[in-house]
Amino acid sequence: MSGLESTFVDEMGGLSVPWQGAEVPDPKLLVLNEELAGSLGLDAASLRSDDGVAVLTGSAVPVGSKPVAMAYAGHQFGGYAPLLGDGRALLLGELGDGAGGRVDLHLKGSGPTPFSRGGDGFAVVGPMLREYLVSEAMHALGIPTTRALAVVATGRPVHRNGFEPGAVLARVASSHLRVGTFEFAVRRGEILKSLADYTIARHYPGLTDLPATGKDNRYLAFFEAVLEAQASLVARWMLTGFVHGVMNTDNTTISGETIDYGPCAFLDAFDPAAVFSSIDHSGRYAFGNQPAVLKWNLARFAETLLRLVDSTPDDAITAVTAVLGSFEERYENHYTAGMAAKLGLSGASLERSLIDDLLALMAEHGADWTGSFRALADELRGNAAPLDELVPREHIGPWLMRWRNALQQQGSGSAETADAMDRVNPLYIPRNHQVDAALRAGTAGDLAPFEELLEVVTHPFDRRDEWAEYALPAPRGFSDTFRTFCGT
Repeated sequence: MSGLESTFVDEMGGLSVPWQGAEVPDPKLLVLNEELAGSLGLDAASLRSDDGVAVLTGSAVPVGSKPVAMAYAGHQFGGYAPLLGDGRALLLGELGDGAGGRVDLHLKGSGPTPFSRGGDGFAVVGPMLREYLVSEAMHALGIPTTRALAVVATGRPVHRNGFEPGAVLARVASSHLRVGTFEFAVRRGEILKSLADYTIARHYPGLTDLPATGKDNRYLAFFEAVLEAQASLVARWMLTGFVHGVMNTDNTTISGETIDYGPCAFLDAFDPAAVFSSIDHSGRYAFGNQPAVLKWNLARFAETLLRLVDSTPDDAITAVTAVLGSFEERYENHYTAGMAAKLGLSGASLERSLIDDLLALMAEHGADWTGSFRALADELRGNAAPLDELVPREHIGPWLMRWRNALQQQGSGSAETADAMDRVNPLYIPRNHQVDAALRAGTAGDLAPFEELLEVVTHPFDRRDEWAEYALPAPRGFSDTFRTFCGT
């Protein structure tokens, strides 16, 4: 593997520790993302070789690489931790993305680091396959996300609930800079400004020419750009029924990408209070709470930037508070536009009450989130059966009349509208019961269910008769006891 750069390490001394992954007793490549590898200029055959697999586990250092464990702080479930950092991960370096930018190549599960905080530093096959599967599904859905390059089994048993087979995930991200990175840097003097300038140049280069001081300074514009990116991101989660599960500030990226697919899940029956994470005992990160939590995380980010925004504290607070106050409107604009598309309407044709009343019906009857929007398209084609299975006709009938009237007013034909809806409403998502079954099989050494599910969820809009079972929600009662785990 060649072509690695290390600009973060070179320019941001003090925010990482040089490190190398643990030795791997019996590495075996489980899955390789050849499409992603090609887009990064990597040779798939080389990655499949013994030397390539060694790099993908962290046990060998590629030419030009300066592997490090990154330092960061963070608020976890609302409580501040001054030092977290990569406790089981390594940044190998940066690669060209084929479009003139660069991306991080990062390992997860590569062994203990100085930031392990008593953990073993390893990962196991199931959670690493989950991150591969779900992140690639999110990419196929058009949601900004880190991506998975490979999963390698290590041959090392790792103690979790009993012993499980160990694994390392290689992932790619625009960067691994987080709100937590800034929470760490703000307590370390001048490096904060250097970090902000580095991050702006990497992710928001259009802001680099703005002055460093004054009313329209680059740091306030930087905060606004991150807020806008995150408002758009969380709206996409809500439109897709995605529950992140662990929205700590160290899992909130500056780039606006989804990161860390530990206890994540997708809704079956619509429930704003849905929680799937085994560690979220209070429901802090429930599905319906995600926009508010994201705003809270952004407030923590704003606090780190105050002295860069203005040397007068009160003026800095006033400036960032005004930007933070725009979050709800920005989120609402993204969400409403997305919901309008899901319902076949233009934004101008959609009254918010139409959304709210539909969601109330779906919640009351436990209607499947993903299936409901495809059923509405079927309704327009004259096939009422799918919707009737989700919500009784006597309950949804008045809403359907209002919806059809709105469609009629904008002048779109039923078939044309239904086709447009199907282009934005997925038919296939990583259903929790199917993911669970695929990961159990993969942990036991059978990757066929994982590979088939991966093929399905990376073609989320393409109806195929042989994939009919993948469009079905979980069996009744499954979600009542289903829980996801971080895998640490």
